[in-house]
Amino acid sequence: MVPLSFAGHDFLADPQGALWWPARRALLVADLHLEKASWYAKLGQFLPPYDSQATLAALTEVVDRTGVERLYCLGDSFHDKFGCDRLPEAARAMLLALTARLDWTWILGNHDPGFADHCGGTLMEEVEVDGLILRHEADIRDPRPELSGHYHPKLRLQVRGRRVSRRCFVASGAKLILPAFGALTGGLDASHKEILRKVGSPATALIPIKDRLLSFPLAA
Repeated sequence: MVPLSFAGHDFLADPQGALWWPARRALLVADLHLEKASWYAKLGQFLPPYDSQATLAALTEVVDRTGVERLYCLGDSFHDKFGCDRLPEAARAMLLALTARLDWTWILGNHDPGFADHCGGTLMEEVEVDGLILRHEADIRDPRPELSGHYHPKLRLQVRGRRVSRRCFVASGAKLILPAFGALTGGLDASHKEILRKVGSPATALIPIKDRLLSFPLAA
């Protein structure tokens, strides 16, 4: 993890998209989209049914590595409001183990409105922690410092003739959008007009790698 400062708070960013907040002993993740594959299967589009287990295994690894006590999921944690009910036994056991050991908050997103808590944790529309607003989708009308998800930002670059795509954080003075943490999620280009409209200008794409945070200005 590498240092990332936002709105006077010090975080550590993980290449997988998690954000560690040492002062609060908390971890923030966005857009897990658990049980996305099973949702598509109901529509006749069959994908490998291991997305939830892969996502929760990655999340467990980050939790173990950081030793956090709290976890905030910034919305779209399940691909639909019935996703928790479809969790395979192994994935359900992993999730229940996490929610039992952590002070866990589910922030509701557009994919999981009406999500009923059958997996542990607390459901919230949004949360304020130390002056930071945690919500699913950035609100341009709110001037308060805010962390959100929803857009699954990725930075796409041409590197030595190859097209490269990496999960990224998108930051401005008062907005920080986290990348999707889920194993089966796509991504919207970080320079997309809708992302830039929500965060305001100037905006920057931030990519954590092993030893530093790469910064790429985004043109409005």
